[in-house]
Amino acid sequence: MAEAWIIDAARTPRGVGKVGKGALSEVHPQRILSTVLKALAERNNLNTAEVDDVIMGCGTQSGKQGACIARMSALDAGYNTLAPGFSLDRFCGSGLTAVNLGAMGIMSGAQDLIVAGGVESMSHGSTLPRTAGAVIDSNNTHLRDIHPQPHQGICADLIATLEGITREDTDKLAAESQARADNAIKNGYFKKSLVPVYHDDGRVALDREEFPRPGTTLESLSTLKPAFQAMYEFPLDEEGLTYKKLVQKTYPDVKIEHIHHAGNSSGVVDGAGAVILASPEYAKAHGLKPRARIVALSTAGDSPELMLNAPVPAALKALKMAGMKISDIDLIEINEAFAVVPLKFMRDLDIDPAIVNVNGGAMALGHPIGATGAIILGTLIDEMERRDLSTGLVTLCAAGGMAPCVIVERM
Repeated sequence: MAEAWIIDAARTPRGVGKVGKGALSEVHPQRILSTVLKALAERNNLNTAEVDDVIMGCGTQSGKQGACIARMSALDAGYNTLAPGFSLDRFCGSGLTAVNLGAMGIMSGAQDLIVAGGVESMSHGSTLPRTAGAVIDSNNTHLRDIHPQPHQGICADLIATLEGITREDTDKLAAESQARADNAIKNGYFKKSLVPVYHDDGRVALDREEFPRPGTTLESLSTLKPAFQAMYEFPLDEEGLTYKKLVQKTYPDVKIEHIHHAGNSSGVVDGAGAVILASPEYAKAHGLKPRARIVALSTAGDSPELMLNAPVPAALKALKMAGMKISDIDLIEINEAFAVVPLKFMRDLDIDPAIVNVNGGAMALGHPIGATGAIILGTLIDEMERRDLSTGLVTLCAAGGMAPCVIVERM
């Protein structure tokens, strides 16, 4: 099977995902994504007429993010009209799934040049009509009995309760995430991939990370109230369905300890990220220098009722495909959807926390749903180069109990 090479990675800064408060909230999502696509094409001198596909993840494909945002953003970026595009949704795993699909196309020999990643304007998503829950809605009522899926924040609290992970454990990780992100920003570790976003009139919309809260401490986090306790017993429909009843269908005797809050959960932000993937033959013929190669990729499912636990089986699946052990991995990026996710991942696979999310994660920097997978892949490659390391692994939990994963080797 042919190899897939990663040529370059780029991303926007992440802006606070609240209308009227975030610097990107007034920028069209197509422009947020096209900023990245344009930067990648220009700095690598891509002939965009030869791009086989532009594959982009997006978790909320409605309103301004509907109508195949991948294709429309490529056109907005000035790509040749011969470059097609398609958008996909695997919830939080969308951006990395887009990259993995692009790699599959190249590894199969069917394609030579792909631009893949994702975008999410969560501020825009907040303006769209909402049902009671992302999974439990009028179109999925039959799943309430087959696979009762509560809110993801309640799943985080449930996993923590079942695993014996405490509020102090999660707050310590959240404070460390903020400290690591602050250190990375101050030392310019993100500059290689970061591209500023502009308004239509040429004014800078955002050229720095907007979400981090430097100076966050364990003490300040301890004052925050649990975010998901109130919604646990809140009626979701006229029949009196609650998230508590959904949980008790699977775990009838559990008494949830509500420990997750705004500080130890991922931030709501706007942003985009993407990578260029190429076959070795195409790269050599066009003078494209590879930064990394895809070693193995996987997607795994796990309990929909717990929703957030699939990164472990996804990582084990990818490691098996690569003929590697977790101890062979130099750096790891696992999305901090909630603090319990990386904590359980590190515990289950016996991983040294010193190699995980070394420049902070989504608790400090934010999690633009469809974009995060591509963003943290670029962050990983940048840091592997900075530290002169060889191998890295990226994975994210996704709603429905899923997770994509990729292992890369620096070149």
